[in-house]
Amino acid sequence: MGQRPTWREARPALIAGALKRARTRPSGNWYVVGASRALRGDGKLARTVAGQEIVVWRGPDGRPVGGPGICPHLGAPLRDSPVRCGTLVCHWHGLALDGDPYAGWSPLPVHDDGVLVWARLDAVGGEEPLDAPVVPPRPEPARALTAVYTGVGVCEPEDVVANRLDPWHGAWLHPYAFVDLTVVDAPGDPAGAVDDGPDALTVDVSFKVAGRIVVPVRAVFTAPGPRTVVMRVCEGEGAGSVVETHATPLGADGAGRPRTAVIEAVLAVSARPGFAAARRARSFHGRR
Repeated sequence: MGQRPTWREARPALIAGALKRARTRPSGNWYVVGASRALRGDGKLARTVAGQEIVVWRGPDGRPVGGPGICPHLGAPLRDSPVRCGTLVCHWHGLALDGDPYAGWSPLPVHDDGVLVWARLDAVGGEEPLDAPVVPPRPEPARALTAVYTGVGVCEPEDVVANRLDPWHGAWLHPYAFVDLTVVDAPGDPAGAVDDGPDALTVDVSFKVAGRIVVPVRAVFTAPGPRTVVMRVCEGEGAGSVVETHATPLGADGAGRPRTAVIEAVLAVSARPGFAAARRARSFHGRR
């Protein structure tokens, strides 16, 4: 059966207004680097944020540490260097870094919220620094099943935010994921939404499970920061579950086009008895 046309209901002015307000909300210069799971054991995260190479790992005491991804000795790329017992060892000449300032290498503030790892780059953000990132409200980690996905697109961070704040395109461009998407509540008059008013977008949507099996839910989209959009399931199966979309600018590619990392964190909860068993199984396999 064909979908009901929704293009007449799309609200470009509403999306533009919500994006404008999101860009004015403080981030404290914090950028999402990747998943907390990546820092297990001797793991590390290496990423370029707005053209600056950074590397993050866990120091000797287990706390997350990080700094420039270029060795101050001869410029070796630290993304290729191993972590040994909390110390990052340059693979060119063995310079050892434990997260403290050393030999011209200066650390960056790093925060692990239990799901995502953030780094603060004041020179990039240009805002008033915050001691910690603005982490959206989440379900309790002990009862949630979490997953983090990272993809890279040729776009600006604001394009990612605008895309997530446009639910009208959803079922048309993502038919593999959900169907029957209807916007049931949005900010009022589009002209007024540009300057003030609530930003929450509420939708009824059915997520595909397998074949023709779908799960209907009601979800709310908000933009709590300049590079973040949150979808929260408020009614139906999995109520309380959250999907966070974080857009981290990487810098230009070889052709001068902007590139952005789209880092999505899913925190799923459910009252079904089998969900607790699935969560325990995931935790067991994650430790291996």
